[in-house]
Amino acid sequence: MCANMYEIVKAEKLTPDVTRLEIAAPHIAKKAMAGQFVMLTVDEHGERIPLTMADFSAEKGTITIVALEIGKTTKKLGTLKAGDSLFSLVGPLGMPTELKNYGTVVCVGGGIGLALMYPVVRSLKKAGNRMISIIGAKNKDLLIYEDEIEKVSDELYVCTDDGSKGHHGFVSDVLKRLVDEKRKIDEVYAVGPIIMMKVIANLTRPYNIHTVVSLNPIMVDGTGMCGSCRVIVDGKTKIGCVDGPEFDGHKVDFENLTARNRRYLAEEEISLRSFMGAK
Repeated sequence: MCANMYEIVKAEKLTPDVTRLEIAAPHIAKKAMAGQFVMLTVDEHGERIPLTMADFSAEKGTITIVALEIGKTTKKLGTLKAGDSLFSLVGPLGMPTELKNYGTVVCVGGGIGLALMYPVVRSLKKAGNRMISIIGAKNKDLLIYEDEIEKVSDELYVCTDDGSKGHHGFVSDVLKRLVDEKRKIDEVYAVGPIIMMKVIANLTRPYNIHTVVSLNPIMVDGTGMCGSCRVIVDGKTKIGCVDGPEFDGHKVDFENLTARNRRYLAEEEISLRSFMGAK
């Protein structure tokens, strides 16, 4: 496909460090499903990075991605405007969310994970589930997709670390309260920081509540060839990009995932400093 096919239709800032891009990609949009992701390259000499689709429309022929501007490539994404184009875009990749009528599903999301959580909640609601959503951020100004998630949820709970909105504390506090109240919960879905997903999985394990987590291992090609995104699930090696990104949270080795995700921190810092110094 030619690079100019991946034109930015709309670009906006959700927060000072979070960018949302709507991209013309009809061949991806018509096949995309909740929970899947794309691999993109900003320019000819850029790196390939995975980003989960926050929305997609076969009718419009567009997909939407949301990026936290934390490294060189995501900061480059933050400079794009409507009319600009990506160099490459591949997808949809990964296994989609398993959609069926479980009964009552609690979706828990934090930070940038709320962008992924939205299409998952929407799709599970459409499948007939009663949806309880718990969303969190450091403060109210960093909450994203609150309105969108509320529209497709039967109940919505908001949490902030500093107490600026909703519950003063963590998303796990609210889930624990629902469990202690003996609320009917048939499935839990969690997406966000690794430590948050680990806490949620540990919380639900004693109650035998099936818990799905969407993992974010480092990826290079996104098609299973490089093995960079290896994760340990139930003591076995899985490839995050083709076997996942969603796995049984009770079986994920979160310590291994955390360690592997820290492998290139030094190199990422050098790349970011070089990019920022060149601006």
